[in-house]
Amino acid sequence: MREMAVTQSEREKMAAGAWYCCIDPELDQLRNHARRAVHQHNSLPPDERGSMAPVLRALFAGVADGAFVEAPFHCAYGINITLGARVYLNAGCTILDTASVVIGSDTMLGPGVQIYCAEHHKDPALRREGLEIARPVAVGENVWIGGGAIILGGVTIGDGAIVGAGAVVTRNVPAGATVVGNPARVLR
Repeated sequence: MREMAVTQSEREKMAAGAWYCCIDPELDQLRNHARRAVHQHNSLPPDERGSMAPVLRALFAGVADGAFVEAPFHCAYGINITLGARVYLNAGCTILDTASVVIGSDTMLGPGVQIYCAEHHKDPALRREGLEIARPVAVGENVWIGGGAIILGGVTIGDGAIVGAGAVVTRNVPAGATVVGNPARVLR
């Protein structure tokens, strides 16, 4: 008896960490939902928004007590973001959460920090077709990420680490380490 091939949706491929096409109606719908939540968060007066707009809080995978997201903020989907207790995201942060982004308790992101989970295909023809892969990002507890830093997909930042302003983090950062530069390297 011949087995039938199981076809995965682009969203299922994305969630599984496989190559997927980002030009997809279901993914478009999810991104549009996130855009509406982000717009509401960014346009609410601060006294009405509080620590974050209720619609943004509901969009995220998880938000612990005391987490605070300044405006403006941007995310791709929101549904893959988890914020621990007392996490602080300063103004201008961008999280392109095609994969899981978990930020541990008491971690602070400076202004303009960017987290990119998506990696586009290196083959130009496949890139034109929208082929990309999603790699998760995990940020430990009590981490400080300086303004303008960029964290690429597949990176884990250990507890108590410091990422210097403007650093481009392409590799894992050990717990307690301080990294600076492009690409980020551990200070000795």
